[in-house]
Amino acid sequence: MRLMSLFLLWPLSSAIAADPPFEKQLSELKQANEQLKQQLQTQQKLIDSLSQKVSALDAFNSGTKGKEEEAAPRSPVPGFNLGKVRFTGEGGAAFFRSGRQAQFPNSEFRIDEAKLFVEAPLWTDTYFFSELNLTLREDPTEALKLGELYVDFENISRFWKQDGLLNLRLGRLDIPFGEEYMVRDVVDDPLITHSLSDIWGVDEGLEVYGRFRKFNYILAVQNGGHPTLRDYNSDKAITARVSLDPCQSVHLSLSGMRTGGLDVQGDMMSELWFGNGFIRSLGSASTTVFRGDVVEGDGQYRWSKGHIKAAGGYLHYQDNDHPNNRRHVYYYYAEGLQHLTERLYVAARWSQILAPDGFPIVGNGNFSQYFFQDLTKDLWRLSVGAGWKFSQNLIVKGEYMFETGKTKADGGRNHENMVSTELVFKF
Repeated sequence: MRLMSLFLLWPLSSAIAADPPFEKQLSELKQANEQLKQQLQTQQKLIDSLSQKVSALDAFNSGTKGKEEEAAPRSPVPGFNLGKVRFTGEGGAAFFRSGRQAQFPNSEFRIDEAKLFVEAPLWTDTYFFSELNLTLREDPTEALKLGELYVDFENISRFWKQDGLLNLRLGRLDIPFGEEYMVRDVVDDPLITHSLSDIWGVDEGLEVYGRFRKFNYILAVQNGGHPTLRDYNSDKAITARVSLDPCQSVHLSLSGMRTGGLDVQGDMMSELWFGNGFIRSLGSASTTVFRGDVVEGDGQYRWSKGHIKAAGGYLHYQDNDHPNNRRHVYYYYAEGLQHLTERLYVAARWSQILAPDGFPIVGNGNFSQYFFQDLTKDLWRLSVGAGWKFSQNLIVKGEYMFETGKTKADGGRNHENMVSTELVFKF
């Protein structure tokens, strides 16, 4: 039967093979199939690419909790998600022992810092960020207090095809003055203490920020006074910072700020933190308004295992008392860090504040004495320490700090040295 079938089909196959139009149709069909195969491969690559982008959006790697304010790319952070809401936290458990005239004369164990962060996407390139302070070294009460809380409209300039040029934040924001405030949290600071000037603050307002080539900028308009829910003077605080990264290892910036007019009875103090205290009125009972203006330059040089940082600035105080109680205050600091191994590092920081006519400079001294009573004209601090990184999320640090100076009345400031250790963590 098979032989009969082959015998019958052989003439038909011979006829097909001899038919030129059929061969042409078969060749065209093969070419069409090959083109279709290539199109399917291209479409599959596009589908894979889109799937990766969708997965990235679902993961919502929303960045470094607002610390990179100069339009830096968002990068993954630890934490956990509840739907699209991300929760992270950080803190430190510490031991402090200081001299009898300093803040911790009783050799204290304490929770040095505890913070919770909440982030969530709201819309295209629009994010919500909130910082809840459970406790801070500067405010050791156990009450929950609000830190930053804002809505971040990123990359507004995409609408005119200029990525990163214009971004906007609105709410309660870090005062973007200088560079130290961005690394003063316990997980970011290589030491336990800060510089003597330690300029930072959180205030209500708005800021625009962005980057253009090697330049970054921030401009903020904020209330200026210490109360969270009210502003008692219509004159606003204005802060600006421009930075330049001429190469990968060098970073430079220049900052300027005016606190605006502050009401003695309502605002009482500036929101800006300086010298481990605030800017307050130095005038008599007849003073109703005071203000401060600050300018600072910062520089950093980084290498693979360390860095050198330095900053210097000038603060000018004035009020409407008669006569005016003007003050000229100069400050600076320098910091160095070197990794000896992948996990072990050493660090040191020198800082000093000079106020020839006296200024409220608390430093590590007794707050009520050096903020409200004795004005200081010269104070310096040397901090040396080391740290061991179990991981990026768990670090133990130790430090010895020397601090001494003189008051306006030429009294010595002594017995303010301090030894401290701290275990810091983030999740």
